[in-house]
Amino acid sequence: MTPMANTANSGTTTERDESNDDVSESALDTARRQLNRAATHLDIDPNIIKRLRHPARVQRVTVPLKRDDGSVEVFTGYRAQHDDVRGPYKGGMRYHPGVTEEECIGLSMWMTWKCAVMDIPFGGAKGGVVVNSKQLSSAETERLTRRFAQELREVVGPTTDIPAPDMGTDSQTMAWFMDAYSMQEGETQPGVVTGKPPVIGGSFGREEAPGRSVALIVREACEYYEYGLDGTTVAVQGFGSVGANAARLLDEWGATVVAVSDVNGAAYNPDGIDTETVPSHEEEPEAVTQYGDETIGNEELLTLDVDVLIPAAVGNVLTQMNADDVQANLVVEGANGPTTSMADTILEENGIPVIPDILANAGGVTVSYFEWLQDINRRQWSLSRVNDELESEMLGAWNDVRAEVEDRDTTWRDAAYIVALSRIADAHEARGLWP
Repeated sequence: MTPMANTANSGTTTERDESNDDVSESALDTARRQLNRAATHLDIDPNIIKRLRHPARVQRVTVPLKRDDGSVEVFTGYRAQHDDVRGPYKGGMRYHPGVTEEECIGLSMWMTWKCAVMDIPFGGAKGGVVVNSKQLSSAETERLTRRFAQELREVVGPTTDIPAPDMGTDSQTMAWFMDAYSMQEGETQPGVVTGKPPVIGGSFGREEAPGRSVALIVREACEYYEYGLDGTTVAVQGFGSVGANAARLLDEWGATVVAVSDVNGAAYNPDGIDTETVPSHEEEPEAVTQYGDETIGNEELLTLDVDVLIPAAVGNVLTQMNADDVQANLVVEGANGPTTSMADTILEENGIPVIPDILANAGGVTVSYFEWLQDINRRQWSLSRVNDELESEMLGAWNDVRAEVEDRDTTWRDAAYIVALSRIADAHEARGLWP
């Protein structure tokens, strides 16, 4: 394949540090490096950058849970609130054994950038409980969620901090959280969370939104690089909510999806996979490898000779150990933080553009904003309106970032951070610092 043109200025490339163990690079490390790099492109008060390197608050709570067998287990929960200069804190709530305070802080920073690049009036937050959700019954998950809502009651609210689903949580989790909060407040407060079922104030299209936005950005990027989407080959790592929805839309729009994967490996067919016949993780967990002509590993999927690679599973899958082996012409990040700093540098050197997560998968927080507006106004939008509004917002953000890429001759990631950071800095300048 002919590589895509490299829009990056070679003068911004940093030296590779081969001794750096970037596989274990934390979300916070990555977020701070990206902040520092973006700041070099803008004339911003360095004191604002200092403030943005740290969260405004991190809440650490104990969450006792009575198990179905009558025993009591105690879990730890976190809620990191990074910056609210542009509006209430906003971010996911995950149930996962890998949840840490540092991870929550890093992800909350990404949410701040993501909301700003989309020009949504929210700040960034992230939280969760250190628990393996797969080992909880439905009743246990409900009790855990209701207790977690009570522990966070003082720091969340429709105009304060608005959680949403994330790894290990879903619309039912948000329904329980909203109900527990509302019972304590003495009135129904649907706006305290987003990602709820539509029957209690959720938005149509919210679950599919991150994958839809990834597909929209892939379409725009292919057009920008003068590929036609028709026949463009795509590999998707992670066939969960984001990856499956992105793959199915791209398949519908004429792209050739040659590989999709779950934790066990990938289904691969160089002639294309019928993505509608492959169940997503939510539909049938860990079933992907039963489909396709052959099965390959997740690492092999990342290095397939394809036009577009979409890492949509977990963070830190593209590292200095495999970035040189990436053969895709374009990387579009579906997951949060799938590319380490060193991998970013290598891909830039190799002329492979990377469209960052804070733009590509921002459909989730964008439709969450729509949901919040619907809750405030007590008026539900149709699915067609949600999708039309989402496309309009995504194209607006794409054009803002593209303008910076062209004007500054920089990478897509730097351009997205420049757009976001300039908006956040302007807001800080306008509001000032409380004495």
